Amino acid sequence: MDVSGGSGQPRSGNDEPAEQSADPTAPAAGPGDGPGPERGPRAPRPAAPPADQAEETAEEPGTTQTGRPPVSPGTPAGTGKESTAPGTDSTATGTGTGKDSAATGTPGAAPTPGPAEPGHHPHGHDHDHRSLAHAGIAKGEPPEPRPKEPGGGILMGRPFGVPVYVAPSWFLVAALITWVFGGQLDRVLPELGAARYLVSLFFAVAFYASVLVHELAHTVAAIRFKLPVRRIQLQFFGGVSEIEKEAETPGREFVLAFVGPLLSLVLAGLFYLAMTAVEPATVPGVLLAGLMVSNLIVAIFNLLPGLPLDGGRMLRAVVWKLSGKPMTGTVAAAWVGRALAVAVLVGLPLLNQSGALGGSSEDVGGMDTVTDALLAAILAAIIWTGAGNSLRMARLREHLPELRARALTRRAVPVENDTPLSEALRRANAAGARALVVVDADGNPLSLVREAAIVGVPEHRRPWVPVSGLAQELTDGMRVSAELAGEELLDVLRATPATEYLVVEETGEIYGVLSAADVERAFVKAMARPA
Repeated sequence: MDVSGGSGQPRSGNDEPAEQSADPTAPAAGPGDGPGPERGPRAPRPAAPPADQAEETAEEPGTTQTGRPPVSPGTPAGTGKESTAPGTDSTATGTGTGKDSAATGTPGAAPTPGPAEPGHHPHGHDHDHRSLAHAGIAKGEPPEPRPKEPGGGILMGRPFGVPVYVAPSWFLVAALITWVFGGQLDRVLPELGAARYLVSLFFAVAFYASVLVHELAHTVAAIRFKLPVRRIQLQFFGGVSEIEKEAETPGREFVLAFVGPLLSLVLAGLFYLAMTAVEPATVPGVLLAGLMVSNLIVAIFNLLPGLPLDGGRMLRAVVWKLSGKPMTGTVAAAWVGRALAVAVLVGLPLLNQSGALGGSSEDVGGMDTVTDALLAAILAAIIWTGAGNSLRMARLREHLPELRARALTRRAVPVENDTPLSEALRRANAAGARALVVVDADGNPLSLVREAAIVGVPEHRRPWVPVSGLAQELTDGMRVSAELAGEELLDVLRATPATEYLVVEETGEIYGVLSAADVERAFVKAMARPA
């Protein structure tokens, strides 16, 4: 049914008719009738599908949500983990213990195999050829509610237009720093008494202010390279800047990763210079010494050459430059990151027991040994997981170009406002189409009939229900170019959340209808595919 949209007949995204359903009241369902979807790269979030479709899709593999801790609120930050998600696909750089990762919002459970190329229908599963009625859209089952996206914590401000959040986990680490640093102050400045905890709290806030400076360095560099920054979040182990796109060149990747540790080194130097102007055994002297040492540790840890740390991203950039392949750089830096995780797990307790970290080996007791081992295990787990997430994100970016609007578009038939639903479904079945476009007398598209709206219309009432009452009016954001693909397609869909989009050619001719559920399903399938 490849006719000009000007005559009221949209060009089909899938030219081969689907198998005719035994139920003549609903158009044939395509493979995209699965559940629909940040945070990315992240996939779009349409309304949820019918319950029976959700049950079908829940059994499919590849639904693991990947995300480095800074990307998901409540996860320790500053360890440099990298996360996945299509949407896809944001690059997050972290501080504290040194995080740097890519994150993309991950859609829901993986449905059955994704939509076919134009002119083809999948043949692996019989239900791919079922009508909408058989697929559950006309059975009267309401869509399941979609869970809300987690928040980012307490909003503290918007420097450079980027929101800065403090996660609830920060208050836990602030209390821990206050208690530990307060005990050290009691030995150095015993005359402070209980006031030492106020000084310790000030130190905790000042330290995280320096972490914020580290993150702002990443953010400013990203803005300079025209990369969108979603937010900055301060968390348990540090902070993270969620950059929603990857750097286009290895040089920019290197700079974007290096500026954070560089600013931490600069802060350490400034605090050292300030120390020379005050007395050591005073509150200002102790605070400046603590801030100098903590920023130095943050810089050194972030420079370790393994993903998901800043140094790992720098190593990735170097290997990317030498090999010409970003995936090669990611693989190399990720495996170095895993080796680093093992080294931290084994080496950190040994170094502390030997006194190499500044303490005395005679002062190390049983509880200190347990604490060191626990801290090493936490850091090693975060680094190991972040390295694995980096590999998954790289695989996602390799497969993102496979998400093409032209390939995922459903064949559609035009109907006028007063067309009864039963007649519209009959025409769709006859044409082998899986979508309905409401047009005016001249064939210009006005709105799209929503699949979910058909659910509430009993079959015996369809002859008296006009399609105009079930349609969503078209807005500019719901008109999608047939040439869009990959991350660009996801960005357009995220900008205007909807369940269906009108796909048009560059000439304005109607190509078909794109379901966000089809896009999410293809996205999840790409995530599940091995590199």
